[in-house]
Parts: sequence; C-alpha cells; structure tokens
Amino acid sequence: MAKIGFIGLGVMGAGMAARLAQAGHELAVWNRTPARAEPLAALGARVAESPADCAKDAEFLFSMVADDEASRRVWLGEDGVQQTNALCIECSTLSPQWIEELGRTRRLLDAPVTGSIVQAREGQLLLLVGGDADDIAAAQPLFAAISRGVVSLGPLGSGARMKLINNFLCGVQAAALAEGLALAARCGLDLKQAHQLLCDGAPGSPLVKAVGGRMVEASTDHFFDLELMAKDLRYAAALGEQRGLTLHTAQAAIAEFDNAIAAGLGERDFSQVIQPLRH
Repeated sequence: MAKIGFIGLGVMGAGMAARLAQAGHELAVWNRTPARAEPLAALGARVAESPADCAKDAEFLFSMVADDEASRRVWLGEDGVQQTNALCIECSTLSPQWIEELGRTRRLLDAPVTGSIVQAREGQLLLLVGGDADDIAAAQPLFAAISRGVVSLGPLGSGARMKLINNFLCGVQAAALAEGLALAARCGLDLKQAHQLLCDGAPGSPLVKAVGGRMVEASTDHFFDLELMAKDLRYAAALGEQRGLTLHTAQAAIAEFDNAIAAGLGERDFSQVIQPLRH
C-alpha cells in the first residue's frame, strides 16, 4: 500500500480521499477548514497541520482545490509543499500555464476529473491526465481506486486543456438551457413539459436532462459550485485567446453566471444560473 497525502477536501476531494483510505492506503489529509477532515480521520487518515505536513513521507501527493490561486498557496505558500520527493498529482481544474510552471519545480501529473460528487464518492470519475507515461503507470493503482478510467492525453498540461474544453461546453449548455427554460416560462408554457420535450429531442444531452431537471424543480441539490463554473469558463476563454480563438459563446455564458454570482448564488449549484432569469 502507498503513502499518500491528499490536499483539499471539498465536495470532490473528500470523496476521492475516502476512496483511497477505503482501498487501504496510508493517508494524510489537509484542508483549509479543518472540520472537513474529520470524516477522513474516522477512516484512519492522519489530519495534517499544513500542506507541507501533509506531504511528509508521502510517495504520492494529490491536490484538489478551487483555482490557480489556491493551488499556488498549497504548493508554494509559506506552509506549502515547496519541496517533495513525492509524485504530485494535481486534480484541480487549473490553467495550463500554472500547471506548466508548477511542473518545472517537481515531478507532476495534471489529472483533472470529469464527474460530480456522486461519481467521486463511488470511485467512478474519469481522469484526464497529462504527463510522463512512466509516472502515469506508477499512479495507476491509485487512479483505479478513484476512477472508472484514465485517459492519457499527452505532455503535462494536456489534461488541463481538455478539462477546460469540457467545462466550457458544459457551462455554455447550462447558460443556454437557463435562457431557454426562462423563455418558455415567460411564454406561458409548462416548464416540465417543455423540459421533457427538450430531453426527448435533439438538444437532449445528459446535461440538459440532469441540470434542466434541477432548474425546473428549483432544486437545492448541490453538485458543482456556480462560481467554479464561471472560473472554468474564464480559464477556457483565456486559453482560446492564447491560441488565437475568441470563444464568443463562453463570453455570453460568463455574463449569465456573473449575474447569478451578483445575486448571491455563487456557492450554490451551477443550475442556479437560471434564477436571475426567472424574474
């Protein structure tokens, strides 16, 4: 069994860390809010005092945090993991520029995930991995505990790029769906019926079915933070500009998500992007 450090116990990280603990690995965990580590302690994990402490004696070191700024703090901050011999596995959705900068200081894989909190708890995420093939092979037994599969995409940063493209499309779909359902409501159409017709027709992607259902029901279920989707759309738009491509639909979606954030919905599920359009 491996000695693992896991940094970041949000809605996704907590499920991933629990899967590693349940697989019998020796686990140390750290989270900015210590209370979130308590369920992992109950599974036998050591609760570290800092990211640097979490990395102590680790062979593998995972990170699952919100954005570039949070990632920079845990790796390079005052109590961060500035030096380690561990294979570092960054599962957060980050900018490729930061991944490549970080990779110049340590042995690193970028391995962002697709899936939601449910897939994280069940070990059914899909890992989009960039980095050295030998490092991917070394991490494979750990990936097996947290995922249904691993897609090797190329050199370091490839996983981050693919994840941003994935979330760009998800964010644009969610924003367009919110506008479409809001328009249906303003036209006096029955929302449940309108949503079912969309699901049964050409627009009926898995996102339209799942997220649209939460929109119609005004559900408070929480799968993915609205403000994180806005962040991912911004990172994707920046990536497009760097490659000479303006993502116009991303900019339109960002405007809808920013309206929802301004309405105080940033920490709610991203399906709540519809709420400002209901009125």
